[in-house]
Formats: sequence, structure tokens, C-alpha cells
Amino acid sequence: MFDHAATLPLAFWLLAVIATLLFGMSKAGFGGAAGSLGVPLMALAVPAPFAAAVMLPILLAIDLIGLVVFRGKADTANLRIILPGAMLGVALGWLTFSHVDARWIKLLIGIEAIAFALDRFRAARNAAIAVPSAPTFLPGILWSGVAGFTSFISHAGGPPIMQYLMPQNMDKMRLVGTTVIFFTAVNFAKLGPYAQLGLVDLSNLAVSLLLAPAIPIGYFAGYRLLQAVDMRGFNLVTAWTLLAAGTKLVFDGLAG
Repeated sequence: MFDHAATLPLAFWLLAVIATLLFGMSKAGFGGAAGSLGVPLMALAVPAPFAAAVMLPILLAIDLIGLVVFRGKADTANLRIILPGAMLGVALGWLTFSHVDARWIKLLIGIEAIAFALDRFRAARNAAIAVPSAPTFLPGILWSGVAGFTSFISHAGGPPIMQYLMPQNMDKMRLVGTTVIFFTAVNFAKLGPYAQLGLVDLSNLAVSLLLAPAIPIGYFAGYRLLQAVDMRGFNLVTAWTLLAAGTKLVFDGLAG
């Protein structure tokens, strides 16, 4: 099992460590959608399916850490809306997986993420204090459903759910706590369907285990940075990472 890990090029290990740190930092709330750049980074050195298989156990481990770190900080009113919406999206992704071109999904979500990031930059320039707003049912079902679907099809669920949550201007810890529970539920809900579709590959678990020490480093570095920045800084960092992730998704969609 570890013999296979020894044959991987040095470039893979360097990129994989960076990707694991990015996933950890973004899951801890600092960097928002930056985690979506992790698998594409690794895919510069190895095939994308291999990169995704290696990262799946790492993502699940990070989700479990998040449940402990952010326990009690999630917005339950939002979760009552977005968790059912996400499950509908995951189910739709499962049913249509063989018929949907992931390139077009990436392109559309990338364009949406770029437009939303630019709008967040505009909002950040506004000197007025942002007023929190309440969850809304139909937009919540819509965007969480899109997030569940795009997460299943192309691992790009971050931009859609942020489009719903960020305009509510909730406290940064509550926002991150809500996304932690949301994506933990989505990622674990995908396991069964992925296994049925033949997308779960645990033969590379040894590679994931070798990368595991980078998980707490990235996670707690991200958590400390999250605590250090003010709300405006948090929104700007999130907008920049949404812009980067959106640009990458557009590139992937056009490159095919």
C-alpha cells in the first residue's frame, strides 16, 4: 500500500501538502472558497480522479474537526432551510450524474462566482454598517439546492451557498459555523451515491494518511487568522477567494 505512495513524484507531494493546507484553512473559515483550488493544484502533477480520491478522506476528517471547533456557533434558522435544499441537490446530482457535462456546470458556477465576488467588492467599499438580515425560504432552498448539486457534480458547492449566506451579513463565526455543518452533511451524503457510481477509491488511503499531519496545521492556522481579522477583512478575503475560485472554474469549463 505504501509502495504506491513511494512512486509518486516530488511535485505531487509539494502540491498535495499545499492543497491540504488550503483545504484546512478554508474549512476553518479563512479563505472561503480557496479550498476548491486544492484538487486542481494536485491535478497539475497527477490525474484529477486520483487527486480527488486522495482528498476525500482528508475532507471528511477536516469536516469532523470543524464540527468540534464550531459546535454551537451555527445559525439553526438557516440550517433548517439549507440542509433539506442541499439533500435535494445531492439527489438531483446523483440522478443526473451520467447525463450532465461537468465542464458546463463549472463554467456557469465560475461566472456566477466572479459576478458575486465583484458585487462583494462593491459592498465592501460602502462605509455604512451592514445590517444583518433574516433567512429567506425560497432563496435558501434554491441556492442550497444548487450548492448540493454542483458539489456532487464538480466539487464546486462553495460559491452558490455563499451567494445565499453572505448577503445576510451575519457574524463571521456564525457564518463559518453554518457552512461547516452544511458541507459536513453534503460530503457525508455524497459517500453512498459516490460508492454506487464507482467514484469512491480507498486504495490510495495510504497517501491520504501521509498527508494527514498537514490537516491540523492548516486548520488551526486558518482558525487563528479568522479570529484575527475584522468583519470587513473577512468579507474581502472571502471575495478574493471567490474570485480566484470562479476564475479557475471558468478556465476549467472552457478548457474541458
